[in-house]
Amino acid sequence: MAETKKSLLTEISTPVLDSNDRVTIVGGGQVGMACAFTILTQGISSDVVLIDVDEKKMQGELLDLQHGSLFLRNPRIDAGKDYAKSANSKICIITAGARQREGESRLNLVQRNTDIFKTIIPQLVKYSPDTIFLVVSNPCDVLTYVTWKISGFPKNRVIGSGTNLDSSRFRFLLSQKLGVAPSSCHGYIIGEHGDSSVAVWSGVNVAGVCLRELNPEAGTAKDEEKWKEIHKQVIDGAYEVIKLKGYTSWAVGLSVGSIVRSILRNSSELHAISVNVKGIHGIKEEVFLSLPAILGKNGLTKIVKQKLEEVELQKLRECAKMINEVQSGLVI
Repeated sequence: MAETKKSLLTEISTPVLDSNDRVTIVGGGQVGMACAFTILTQGISSDVVLIDVDEKKMQGELLDLQHGSLFLRNPRIDAGKDYAKSANSKICIITAGARQREGESRLNLVQRNTDIFKTIIPQLVKYSPDTIFLVVSNPCDVLTYVTWKISGFPKNRVIGSGTNLDSSRFRFLLSQKLGVAPSSCHGYIIGEHGDSSVAVWSGVNVAGVCLRELNPEAGTAKDEEKWKEIHKQVIDGAYEVIKLKGYTSWAVGLSVGSIVRSILRNSSELHAISVNVKGIHGIKEEVFLSLPAILGKNGLTKIVKQKLEEVELQKLRECAKMINEVQSGLVI
C-alpha cells in the first residue's frame, strides 16, 4: 500500500498532523453526540475527539461519522476511552454524567455527577493543560464550579453552557408570540440554568423597541397579556422534551456549537454562559451563574453589566445564595 501511495502522490512537504482547533467531547451519550454532530456538520472544528467509558459504542459512533467524511470536508475524528487521545485540545466539552430523570431537578444530580468529574477533570488537565473547559452536564452551574475547583484553572478558562439554551428558548417563544424571527427578538435568561432562572423582561426588545415601553406590566403577575407564561415554558421546556422523548439533545448541541464557534474564531460574540459572578451585581458568593458574556480565543474576555431592575437583581442574588448552599454540601 505504501508503494501505491508513493506512485500516486508526489510529496512536497510533511503534512501537519496537529491542529489548533481540536475539540474533545467527554461523554458519548445523546447530548455529546449532538454536540459532535453540530461541530462537524457546521465546520466549526476539523479535529474532534470523543471520549467515553463505553469504548465499543465510541468505535461505532466513530465509524458512523467517519463514513460521512466525504460530506464533512474530511475532518480528523477519533474516539475511545483513552484520555491521551485528547492531548492538546483547545476546548474540552464535558457532557458526561448521570442522565436527568423525568421530573428530577438538575440540582438533584449534583453529588453523583461531582464524583464522576473527579475522575474526568484531572485526566483532561494532564493532557491539555492550556485547554478551555466548557461544562454542559447538569446541574451545569454547580459542575462548572466543581470543574474550576478541581482544575485550578483561571476563571476565563472555565465556563458552563448555562442559560445560552434557555435564552434561545426564550427568544423562540417571544418570536412565536410576536410573529418575528427569533434572531430579531432580543432578550436574556440569566442566573441558574434551571428552575430559579431569571427572565430579564426589562431588556426584551425588537429593533430597539422595548416590550416594557408598550406594556409596562409585561412579565409581571399583573400582565393581562400573560407574557410571564413564556418564562414558565422556558423552565418547563427541558422537562417536556424529556417526558416526550426521554432526553434533550439537538437544541443543546446547537447551543454548544455556537459557543465553541465563538471561541475558535475569536469572534467576541455574546452568549449567556455560566461564569464566576462573585463581585458582580452585588453577589458575594463564589458561584457560577449565567450572564451575557463575550468569548474569544482565550475563553471568557468580558462580562456585560446589564442594567437590571431591583426585582431582577433580587432574584439573581437569591439564586446565588441557593447555588452556594448546594455547593457547601458537596464533597469535592
